[in-house]
Amino acid sequence: MASLTPTDVRALLADHELAPRRALGQHFLADPNTARRIVRLADLEPGAQVLEIGPGLGSLTLALAEAGARVRALEVDPHLVAVLDDAVAGVDDVTVVQGDALTFDLSCLDAGPWACVSNLPYNVATPIVIRLLEEAPTVTRFVVMMQREVGERLAAPPGHPAAGAVSVKVAYFAEAQIVGVVPPSVFIPTPAVDSVLVRLDRHPTPPVAVPSPEQLFALVRAGFGHRRKMLRGALRSELGARTHAVLTAAGIAPSIRAEALSLDEWASLCRAADAN
Repeated sequence: MASLTPTDVRALLADHELAPRRALGQHFLADPNTARRIVRLADLEPGAQVLEIGPGLGSLTLALAEAGARVRALEVDPHLVAVLDDAVAGVDDVTVVQGDALTFDLSCLDAGPWACVSNLPYNVATPIVIRLLEEAPTVTRFVVMMQREVGERLAAPPGHPAAGAVSVKVAYFAEAQIVGVVPPSVFIPTPAVDSVLVRLDRHPTPPVAVPSPEQLFALVRAGFGHRRKMLRGALRSELGARTHAVLTAAGIAPSIRAEALSLDEWASLCRAADAN
């Protein structure tokens, strides 16, 4: 079993008369060392169930199988499915499925735990991660590769320039950290940006208590909807005339901005909004 080199990737594309599709964010991993590095960072036990989204031509898929993982590889591009089937022919415990990670039936992940180990398509990386966090509780670990700017936003702590609404939502569900940087040179075609590896470990239970997650996330969206505004202005679209009273009850200065709040403070704000 061998992961794919640049020569292998180019040959597969040529043999099947395929070209990377920009509309699908396709950048094929073409470096066996990077593929094995991703697998090491995932800390997989032999027999671990792995969901791989966007397997492309199979470089990471083969590295996962080499480590003894049981892989379900979900590929949206039907033109690549036949190529991927050939790449993993004879490899045990790899199932290739054609489907869209944003719409496919998550009930197939009911018997967990699962790990999501993937080179995610650049253009849909964030909504894929958020969907799995919200709707697939049996996916308890992620090691996912994505555009650097996107990964930094997912893992940003409070006060970081990259912090945003998605950072708060991720923190509610999981502990997130950037565990590696990946240069453009390991992909075909070569992207114009660096990539990062983000690891997320799902919390067994949410770290804060709120009346409802939906109410929490609505406040977060409102707070970050006008980044230059202080919370007393940004939250008015959600809280209206109650804004000052809710902020006071939560012990939060009305002049603070959304990116400075911790998850605990957002939770306090949510509880105060529910009570006032």
